[in-house]
Amino acid sequence: MKMSQIYFVRHAQPDFSWKDDRTQPLTAAGKTDAGIVLDFLKDKGIDVFYSSPYKRSFDTIADTAAYFRKEIFIDERLRERESGAGGNNRDMFKKRWADHDYHEENGESLRMVQKRNIAALTEILARHPGERIVIGTHGTALSTVLNYYQPAFGCADYLRIIDWMPWIIELDFGGDKLLSVKEHCHFEKIFPGDGAPARTPDIHAKTK
Repeated sequence: MKMSQIYFVRHAQPDFSWKDDRTQPLTAAGKTDAGIVLDFLKDKGIDVFYSSPYKRSFDTIADTAAYFRKEIFIDERLRERESGAGGNNRDMFKKRWADHDYHEENGESLRMVQKRNIAALTEILARHPGERIVIGTHGTALSTVLNYYQPAFGCADYLRIIDWMPWIIELDFGGDKLLSVKEHCHFEKIFPGDGAPARTPDIHAKTK
């Protein structure tokens, strides 16, 4: 069975002052950093592109899709976790990762996010066997995918990558079976409102 390669791309830095989650744009720095995605993927022979419906994820892979002259297919199920009031701070992160069914009022639990993202991923794998696929995604959405295949992935792992915007990680599959996970590159920014002390972001891309 031919291996399918999926490159998950967590979006570049968005404008966190923008209140509407779906239309939140990239910052000027985020747009520049999206070039990391093109630089890394341009020699990978990508066959197909999928994205969350959120603008920041779409825009992060848009130049790469244009380079390959490919359409980006939107799947609503790939969207980020819907957050209720007060849902983006470290106390809430810890509560959700301790109990995957926990969620704040009007927010989604990790299990809800995982269920729809895995359903979308399973269909994408079935639709594109043996192909190279890019999926534009989000920090929490991607973390629930990784947790599904590697249950040891938890809150500490999520917090490790919370400031990585963009982040590219490759999951290789034989059919619907995960064969390997490879972290490739990221650019460190600051995720606001996480309760962490202020610090200086690393301005250099990390590559593997």
